[in-house]
Amino acid sequence: MTLYIDGDALPNPLKKVLVRAIERFALPTYVIANKPVYIGNTKYIKNMVVDEGPDEADHRIVEMIEEGDLVITADIPLADRVIDRNAVALNHHGKLFTANNIKSHLAMRNLLVQLRDNGEIMKGMPPFSKRDIHQFANQLDQILTKARSSQKKN
Repeated sequence: MTLYIDGDALPNPLKKVLVRAIERFALPTYVIANKPVYIGNTKYIKNMVVDEGPDEADHRIVEMIEEGDLVITADIPLADRVIDRNAVALNHHGKLFTANNIKSHLAMRNLLVQLRDNGEIMKGMPPFSKRDIHQFANQLDQILTKARSSQKKN
């Protein structure tokens, strides 16, 4: 498994969690963004800066991922593309996107974008919390532990 991090909107509180997991699992990792994003100092992380543009990092991630890889992203359309490639998508709040739930998340996202564009919704996401960090860390650990145990079986 390779870890890909959509670095454009990664919350700072997740960086320590990610570095600990990357080190613990010796996980090859790519941080992909349109500007340099420092996660932490470990030999397992490679940073990739892509051209400016709204979806350039997303395109690069989709080009690189393989079946079973893990992508950390808050971008639901990217998560949909990741799942289409039989990879795993996890958001910053610890929500695991799956083939069973991604289309409903995508539909809700599109509805909210439309409502915001029409001026009907003015507020954004709630602030990032300690509970979000905890949920993210737990879900990440479950995914990586499961991947490691299935590698040992093969």
